[in-house]
Amino acid sequence: MIETLDTTVDFRATMGRLATGVNVITTCTGSTPIGMTASAVCTLSLEPLQLIVCIANHLYTRTAIAEHGRFAVNVLGEDSEPLARNFAASKPDKFVGVETIDGHGVPVLKDAIAAVVCDVAEALPGGDHTIFVGDVRHFEHKVDSRPLLYFAGAFRALGVPD
Repeated sequence: MIETLDTTVDFRATMGRLATGVNVITTCTGSTPIGMTASAVCTLSLEPLQLIVCIANHLYTRTAIAEHGRFAVNVLGEDSEPLARNFAASKPDKFVGVETIDGHGVPVLKDAIAAVVCDVAEALPGGDHTIFVGDVRHFEHKVDSRPLLYFAGAFRALGVPD
């Protein structure tokens, strides 16, 4: 049975039934790398190549992306829950012990199973978030990789393939 609910907590629980991939969004301020775990990422367009990321307005990552004008979406693999938790935490240096490579001016996580580097094309208001439309500048992925998922408030992996 589907219930009609109207509170923020209930809405989050309802939307928690939408399985999503787990990503780390990275950018930088000067030479300082900035990053956060995010699930609000999706493809927007194939012509031109674009994607969107939604970042809460109160987060420093939102300000850093707006100022730098470039960001990377790092798709995490099923064995990367510690990395997801690290970038979800509120702490000053999330990059300690994390291997990165230069992703055309932004840090890209070496352990990501896919990465997409984007220039900010637009920053649109979206309630308490900013919707960044990114023009894709570079992308890559690892073959035969499996994603880390987030469902019902917990990290998950895909079931064993047939």
